[in-house]
Amino acid sequence: MTDRKTELAANLAKVEERITAACVAAGRAREEVTLIVVTKTYPAGDVRILSELGVRHVAENRDQDAAPKAAACADLPLTWHFVGQLQTNKVRSVVGYADVVQSVDRSRLVATLSKEAVRAEREVGCLIQVALDAGASGRGDRGGVAPEGIEELADLVADAPGLRLDGLMTVAPLSGEYAGREQAAFERLMVLSTDLRRAHPAATMVSAGMSADLEQAVAAGATHVRVGTAVLGVRPRLG
Repeated sequence: MTDRKTELAANLAKVEERITAACVAAGRAREEVTLIVVTKTYPAGDVRILSELGVRHVAENRDQDAAPKAAACADLPLTWHFVGQLQTNKVRSVVGYADVVQSVDRSRLVATLSKEAVRAEREVGCLIQVALDAGASGRGDRGGVAPEGIEELADLVADAPGLRLDGLMTVAPLSGEYAGREQAAFERLMVLSTDLRRAHPAATMVSAGMSADLEQAVAAGATHVRVGTAVLGVRPRLG
């Protein structure tokens, strides 16, 4: 086993222990929580090692990094998630490899994703990104739509050819009433998910929690956690 594979295996084991312990504490089955490893800034070689170690879900947030990496790993049994703010001019590329786009937050993006998914003859899963720090603009510091905008966007996704409404995603906000209150933020997301599922019963995915707060996300009921640093290490500075 290479040094890097040994390192990643040890890190994965620690994260697995954390998720399992969080599930036990919350009275949940371990199978209820899916680990998504965020591989941004790390090379395709690391993705390949992660696949060998049993990882099946990986995430990227920049198309310029993700597209060549996904192409290099196209032979692997992976589900690719796009988690960054997505510009419409990048949608055609992203639809080429992303199985799920977790950052759907405006109607124009829905329309463009639908057009490109149909063109590529693909079905793309979509999560509505919820901004719990949304101000008067209705948007958050790191993208996302205010809770009041979920219903309209969800209906657009559900009706759009080539798209599948999978659920909701959030990032713990750095400002506003939920700043520093990660579990309260994730519990709010679960309430919003319950509301969404009344109209869209299949939209059961709740993506929340990262390396620092995955326990709070599991406690709140998240179905997917997005972990990067705890698996891959501190990221190199982008340059």
